[in-house]
Amino acid sequence: MASILETIHSAADLKRLKATELEALAAEIRAYLIQNLSRTGGHLGPNLGVVELTIALHRVFETPADKITMDVSHQAYVHKLLTGRLDAFPTIRQEGGLNGFMLRTESEHDAYGAGHAGTALSAALGIAVARDLQGGNNHVIAVAGDAAFTNGISYEALNNIASQTRRMIVILNDNEWSIDRNVGAIANYFHRIVTNEHYKHLHDSAARLLQRLGGKTVRNVARKAEEAAKGLLWPSMIFEEFGLTYYGPIDGHNIPLLIETLEFLKREDKPVLLHVLTQKGKGYQPALDKQKKFHGLGPYDPETGETKPVGQKTYSEVFAQTLVELANEDERVVAITAAMPNGTALDLFRPHHPRRYFDVGIAEEHAVIFAAGLATQGMKPVCAIYSTFLQRAFDPIVHDVCLQQLPVVFCMDRAGLSGDDGPTHHGLFDIAYLRGIPEIVVMAPKDEDELADMMKTALTLDRPSAIRYPRGVVTGAGCKPRPEVLAVGKTERIRAGSSSRADVAIFALGPMVAMAESVADQLEAEGYSTAVVNGRFVKPLDQDAVREYALQGAVLVTMEDHALMGGFGAAVLEALDEMKLSASVVRVGWPDQFIEHGKVDSLRKKYGLSVEATLERVRSLLASRPSEREAETWPAHTTRRIAG
Repeated sequence: MASILETIHSAADLKRLKATELEALAAEIRAYLIQNLSRTGGHLGPNLGVVELTIALHRVFETPADKITMDVSHQAYVHKLLTGRLDAFPTIRQEGGLNGFMLRTESEHDAYGAGHAGTALSAALGIAVARDLQGGNNHVIAVAGDAAFTNGISYEALNNIASQTRRMIVILNDNEWSIDRNVGAIANYFHRIVTNEHYKHLHDSAARLLQRLGGKTVRNVARKAEEAAKGLLWPSMIFEEFGLTYYGPIDGHNIPLLIETLEFLKREDKPVLLHVLTQKGKGYQPALDKQKKFHGLGPYDPETGETKPVGQKTYSEVFAQTLVELANEDERVVAITAAMPNGTALDLFRPHHPRRYFDVGIAEEHAVIFAAGLATQGMKPVCAIYSTFLQRAFDPIVHDVCLQQLPVVFCMDRAGLSGDDGPTHHGLFDIAYLRGIPEIVVMAPKDEDELADMMKTALTLDRPSAIRYPRGVVTGAGCKPRPEVLAVGKTERIRAGSSSRADVAIFALGPMVAMAESVADQLEAEGYSTAVVNGRFVKPLDQDAVREYALQGAVLVTMEDHALMGGFGAAVLEALDEMKLSASVVRVGWPDQFIEHGKVDSLRKKYGLSVEATLERVRSLLASRPSEREAETWPAHTTRRIAG
């Protein structure tokens, strides 16, 4: 006999279920998520927390006509299961399969794509205003976790909702967690609401009131909650001040109450906010016990929740441990994270220097300007922010840090491809958006030892700096007992080639150095003298090294885990043009498009970031090189051949 879940091929099937079957469906969904994600990994905890809420949303509203946006949208797995993607769900986060976030190209039920926090309210407002202008009557619902309200964009949207649309529903999904426990005044404010005795009484009695009073319940609960809030918390509710009528908080796992409430709000002809209380990881004890771990993880044992030990340290861990040592030596060093203490490994720094550790919430712009303020007073701030999230703070980097030549250090975790998380999380643009800014030094280590050296180097500078390093385990090279200060703007010669004149010179950046050595091994075996240069610095670029090999007539190869447009290879081409030098150039990097999710090795092979693809392109140029007599007739400033 088929399970209830197996009968759900669209939201219409959900509406045909008996009300008494919805609790069983919720249990089946939880069991299904736990089993399936144990094989693929993913955002288990957040999705276990929104099972009932998502069922209620699709029971009451009609997607795709009604539009649901979800902040970050990592909690959209249940939404996918209820909108025709059950059969494809085992492919989630796998190459060619379902994306781990909402994606407009994946389904008409995904009203808005996301992967970063703070977008749901603004996007929903845009959709609602478009509806109003077009004379529509559909519903627009924004679902945002409480962590999203530590993000300034959410408040920019709140400031506009009441004045710009006549009708919209905001659902505040309050579970006290983003990835780590939420911090700051807003988190404390929500805590005051839900721990207020008047609210607690209303929350505990809501189900009984529903049974006794039916449709009057929601209005009654909302009115009493509003009175309690206004009388006992603040003179007026913060959301009411923004012009949204506040309802709640209610139990986010009580399906009948959720449905009754949403049916009521569906009839309200004004912007409203519903505050629901949920439990992240509900129904799975390992996820409840280790909420940070089960926010997002790889494969695990579904019975115990245990994951396979990584074995080696990660780059994040080496970063944090090095920062502890550097902070031990210099009391001016402070660490800043934007709600990612676990992801950046700064939770390892916090116990050692709690007064010099700052989690600002999901507020990257604030983090950067906060760091700038610290730097003006002689402190040495280190901002640990994922490459893809630092994009959000571009203007503060320019205006507040670089323009003032402040010694802020940006440590950009997850630089390069971020595999299963896909295009919202790939760190493929940081070189391009940083190297055009005056004053900043941009570095990329080839291994963990060089990461430590670059951190030491950055803290000696009197100007801004950025270090990009990849997700995952280190190379195994180990670290010296004490980091060393590197010569800024100078490359490292890893191999000089088999003769005094190189046929090929490979300039590799960061983790691509290992691949460059494999390419060089093969070319040397084929009789080509091949040099390998560890680029180290994107800015300032080592023009002397580029000039040396260009004058030798070597084929120059650049290799980077970054977009080719505006990247390291582009910097080398610009340097050649500036020096009016001729060279044959092969650039290896990511093409000018958004890269889908998938395994890193597979995607590298698909897009030509592999040893084999690089060899093929280099051999082609070597075979077609002009003779020395022909080369002498070329204008000195031209770049002869560019592949890639």
